[in-house]
Amino acid sequence: MREFFYTLLGYLSGSILFAKIVPQKLCHVDVTRMGKDQNPGTFNAFAAAGPLVGTFVLLLELGKGFFPVHLALKNLSPENPAFALILLAPVVGHAWPLMHFREGGKAIAVSFGVLLGLYPALKPVVLLAVLYLLFSLVLVVRPHLYRSVLTFVCFAAGCLRTVMFPAWKLGCLGISAVVCWRHIRTGEREPLTFTFLPVFDKMKENKKKKEWEVWK
Repeated sequence: MREFFYTLLGYLSGSILFAKIVPQKLCHVDVTRMGKDQNPGTFNAFAAAGPLVGTFVLLLELGKGFFPVHLALKNLSPENPAFALILLAPVVGHAWPLMHFREGGKAIAVSFGVLLGLYPALKPVVLLAVLYLLFSLVLVVRPHLYRSVLTFVCFAAGCLRTVMFPAWKLGCLGISAVVCWRHIRTGEREPLTFTFLPVFDKMKENKKKKEWEVWK
């Protein structure tokens, strides 16, 4: 019964779309109408409502994934097979919320929250963060649709090779599947591009511009 309770708690927690509710209440804006992809997610909350409200939304989105999982971890054995569903529940709740089943989000922030809920076991969340940074700063993948899909595919592969409980691995695979599915279903199709270390390219361009200005 406790396993069912934490799974249900996670799903209901995930179903609260803070990225849509908070900007509506505080700024009277609907992020699903202002955003290009109509996604009730943290990025659109930042874009539509500003950094202050966006940060507040980010914390809430992380929290709704963190607290159900961490509460379960405090009261159940980490080896419990039910953790596969407990980890997945908040992400499924965000992707297919109870009251707005077809209006869910892409579940990136809540996925980070779920993985943070496994504290003090931080390998999964560190792996996901490193992959996002890799494909955002080093080998830059555009557009965001492909970047997120590639990140979570690599995350799933990494989790299979990481030492963790079988239920945790299964939960991480489920999270990856949901996030990839939501991106593929709702993302706009644009040409896929890869850029290696674009920061250095920009630095070279700026240097050339300065040299040109000196010689003008």
